[in-house]
Amino acid sequence: MSGLDPAFFDRPPRQVAQDLIGCELLHEGVGGTIVETEAYEEDDPACHAFIGRTARTEVLFGPPGRAYVYLCYGIHRMFNVVTDRDGVAAAVLVRALEPTRGIDAMRARRGADRALSDLCSGPGKLCEALAIELGQTRAPVTAAPFSIVRRDVSAGEPAITAGPRIGITKGVDLPWRYCLSASAHLSRPAG
Repeated sequence: MSGLDPAFFDRPPRQVAQDLIGCELLHEGVGGTIVETEAYEEDDPACHAFIGRTARTEVLFGPPGRAYVYLCYGIHRMFNVVTDRDGVAAAVLVRALEPTRGIDAMRARRGADRALSDLCSGPGKLCEALAIELGQTRAPVTAAPFSIVRRDVSAGEPAITAGPRIGITKGVDLPWRYCLSASAHLSRPAG
């Protein structure tokens, strides 16, 4: 398995969102297997860049392979990866992962009594468990402290379920949420 390069992210977000399922996301060596993502495109009313370029949304216009970390409801940090060609606003929200590395560190950050399936089963939980901070917006996800490792192709293609995105009020009919079908680590059941 090898780390992804910026060219991987230089594609439309729905392709990247599906291809991230089964990849390993690490932040400072802590993380696991990505099991849930959501795609956001420039002409999608749920995308932050739908209103155009602002100081907040500038990062979404590229270059691809950069982090976009924002605060949701003034509480939860959300980790996204900028995708598509430079100049086109698009991103993939990493919604959930199956913890595999640094589980003790995750439990120290999220609560020692948390079940493994509850450590990273949502984008806010994931950022807290991996200690991803707002100041990391624009950081390349292909370099330390991040690492996104290609999924093991010898394991075959993962079974992916597509469905409506979660927690939005616009563009709710678009089936741009992608889940590892049998995963117990999703933010909500697939389908």
